[in-house]
Amino acid sequence: MTLSLADPVRHTMQQILSWFAQSFESSTEADMLATLEQREIDALAEDCGLSPHQLLALVKAGPHAADEMPALMRSLNIDPAEVEFQMRQTFRAMQIACAECQSKERCHRDLQMGTIDKAFVDYCNNAESLNALRANPDVLLGR
Repeated sequence: MTLSLADPVRHTMQQILSWFAQSFESSTEADMLATLEQREIDALAEDCGLSPHQLLALVKAGPHAADEMPALMRSLNIDPAEVEFQMRQTFRAMQIACAECQSKERCHRDLQMGTIDKAFVDYCNNAESLNALRANPDVLLGR
C-alpha cells in the first residue's frame, strides 16, 4: 500500500531543512550560524531526531542531497514509497547516509550509465540496507 497523502512530520522537516538550505545559499555559513544560538540549534536538531552536528551537515548538503537514493532504489527494483511507508526509520537513516555520501559523482555516473545495480556495493553507504531490501518482496516494484 502506498501512502498518497503528505506526512505532516516529513513535510515539516523538509520545510525546515529547505529554509535552512536557502538561508545558507544566500549567506555565508558563518553568518547563518551567528544568527542562531546553540540552544536553538540543539532544540531544532532534537525536534528532527538528529544530533546538532548531523543537522548542520544535512543543511550544508542542501535539500537535494539525497535525491540519488530513490533513483538508485528504483534501479534495484525497490519501491522507495513502500520503503518509506513500511520502514520509515530505515528510510530516514538511509536518506541521512545518502546525504552525507562522498561518492555522489560516481553514483551519478553509474545511474546515468545504467551500471548502478552492480557498482553500488563498492561505494554506497546504504549497500547493506539496499541488499536487504532487495530480498524483501513487500517493498519491490511491480509485486
